[in-house]
Amino acid sequence: MILDQDLETLPREELRELQLTRLKSLCERVYHNVPFYKKRFEERNITPADIKSLEDIRHLPFTEKQDLRNHYPFGMFAVSRDNIVRIHSSSGTTGKATVVGYTKRDIKNWARLMARSFMAAGATPQDMIHNAYGYGLFTGGLGAHYGAEELGGAVVPISGGGTRRQAMLLRDFQPDVICCTPSYSLFLAETAEEMGIDVKKLPLRIGIFGAEPWTEEMRRDIENRLAITAIDIYGLSEIMGPGVGIECHEAQDGLHMMEDHFLVEIIDPETGEPLPPGETGELVITTLTKEAIPLIRYRTRDLTSLNVAPCKCGRTTARMQRVTGRSDDMLIIRGVNVFPSQIESILIETDGLTPHYQLIVERHGNLDILTVNVEVNESVFSDEIKNLQRLESKVQKNIKEFLGVSVRCKLVEPKGIERSVGKAKRIIDKRNES
Repeated sequence: MILDQDLETLPREELRELQLTRLKSLCERVYHNVPFYKKRFEERNITPADIKSLEDIRHLPFTEKQDLRNHYPFGMFAVSRDNIVRIHSSSGTTGKATVVGYTKRDIKNWARLMARSFMAAGATPQDMIHNAYGYGLFTGGLGAHYGAEELGGAVVPISGGGTRRQAMLLRDFQPDVICCTPSYSLFLAETAEEMGIDVKKLPLRIGIFGAEPWTEEMRRDIENRLAITAIDIYGLSEIMGPGVGIECHEAQDGLHMMEDHFLVEIIDPETGEPLPPGETGELVITTLTKEAIPLIRYRTRDLTSLNVAPCKCGRTTARMQRVTGRSDDMLIIRGVNVFPSQIESILIETDGLTPHYQLIVERHGNLDILTVNVEVNESVFSDEIKNLQRLESKVQKNIKEFLGVSVRCKLVEPKGIERSVGKAKRIIDKRNES
């Protein structure tokens, strides 16, 4: 079934007409209400009146994550604070977070898009939905929650953590749908099995998984372990949250982008030039209907491609292929975005440490583990073991508080981190090693 049949199955020509109308309106709004965009337009010697076709979007400026940080907290908002009903944010590199706001209409649209997403995944208004995405400033939990209620389903707002309790509630409440990160679903299955719960005999039939990269092999593992259909969902806080794109259960062949609300492009990450459908490049998104913090040509840094061929489910929206990597050095650890520069700022502020460090990412079982190897200076290296252990604990605690992700810290002797002639090799990602 398709929730918004008239919009999700629009002929491409009519969809593009709708996008153009909304793009023109968007340009007018940001030009007159967001000083950042007015300045960017003027730097390019263009006005909203110059946008006469969708192809003209190539003349508009890009927006980057750093732009949001530079205008922290509310400098990118296009409406007054009186019209804001919700604020979410993610951690920043030096204490400056990326802050996003929502008006009542934004929340309503978000809920509707998530309801569309649930239905595309195969959920129905009669379903119970176990929502294990984190609530709070992270957009995942509340985004899925409002969408499930808009669909008409019953929500179990369990949030993250408390895995044994989650397994117990899966057995006792008998939900039909689960929402969480893909790695957590496998950890949850393992925990349930240890508790003597046969997850394959539960009525659970759909898993909606996002917030971290995962492979087709991992999908097969999840589907076999939990006896469910595993659906990939895409979103990012700066754009809206979850629900920007999702696979349909009929095909599971690319994520349907909500193109009546988001104009999506693929660009060459080096030149910034648009690429045609089918070619791999960086995903760029323009928010066509967002009121509180509309963004023009936001560079997601996610590498993917678009397929505009009709889908057997009946939807006509472009399908985004699975993200294959990123054009920057961001890591995604258990659903949390982590930049090396964030870790670096914490290490530099810690007495006894040098600026030489490496981030080791491994997969233990089904969970990603981040280890921070950092050199100590000579005075600390000669210190007692208990003081070194105390310093490791301090680093772990500071990173957890600042970034919201648990890491391991390993102190290394002076000169213990390999030096590089060129750019320092900060990240060693071992997750894909056999």
